[in-house]
Amino acid sequence: MYKNSWVHYVTKIVVDIMFYGGILACLATPWIVVHLFGLTEIYLAQGCVFAISSTFIHLTAIFFLSGVCGVYILWQFKKLFKTLLGGNPFVPANVNCFRKIAVASLIIAILFAIRCIIYFTFASAVVVVIFALATLFCLTLKDLFKQAVDHKQENDLTV
Repeated sequence: MYKNSWVHYVTKIVVDIMFYGGILACLATPWIVVHLFGLTEIYLAQGCVFAISSTFIHLTAIFFLSGVCGVYILWQFKKLFKTLLGGNPFVPANVNCFRKIAVASLIIAILFAIRCIIYFTFASAVVVVIFALATLFCLTLKDLFKQAVDHKQENDLTV
């Protein structure tokens, strides 16, 4: 029988904290962009927003959408940890989780590639490379888990 490690529980707690923190960060994206990037080009006319800079719109959209993808990835990790802590990680649902994580990682890579086209920074280029590699890694894990699920089902039928 498989024994859960304390590392699994600690990692699950960290993923839970990051998940709920990511939701808050996504909701606060417009304020974070204004304060971190100093985009005070929001002009007010009689208490209403009159004009917003295009840089603010681009950065907010890219960071919000990539944040949503990041929260989605963490949600999939939560589902993965549920099966891991349950003692049966080689199930078809985890194959789908890795596929969904790969798609979300690819979307983040594309969003930051667009950001590199609009406004190039070295950090954005690094994010593109990291999430492109994460996409390939998750697709490889998906195939690995699919084979493990197939072998497990075959062994369950022979016993």
